[in-house]
Amino acid sequence: MIKNIDHIGIAVSSLDEALPLYTDVFQLKLEGVETVESQGVRVAFVSAGNTMLELLEALSPDSPIAKFIEKRGQGIHHIALGVENIETRIQQIKEKGMKMIDEKSRIGAHHANVAFLHPKATAGILYEFCERNQTEEDHE
Repeated sequence: MIKNIDHIGIAVSSLDEALPLYTDVFQLKLEGVETVESQGVRVAFVSAGNTMLELLEALSPDSPIAKFIEKRGQGIHHIALGVENIETRIQQIKEKGMKMIDEKSRIGAHHANVAFLHPKATAGILYEFCERNQTEEDHE
């Protein structure tokens, strides 16, 4: 079951340059910055009411975010859907004949379990399933 829109991922060239728009102009709260080496990104989470904005900065020129920005420019990268029991959800999607980028979940930012659906299966939109542990959800 999909619980909510967990966050919206936004590709940016520089967190330092992008953050003032969100924190100073929009006056949103910066929840934290972390590096996710496994995905080649540095991320900043900004609270936008009941949804987070995840700003994604590439760690290297060959990371997926750097390639995204090179091809499409800065902007919305993905929509993350909060789910319960991510492995079951992945299996259900595959049984419906939809292509997954991740056949099994992996650890993403905030130590959440994540898995991406292939955008060719979803009309060009990159969706991420995101399963947070209860303790993490209680702190946001």
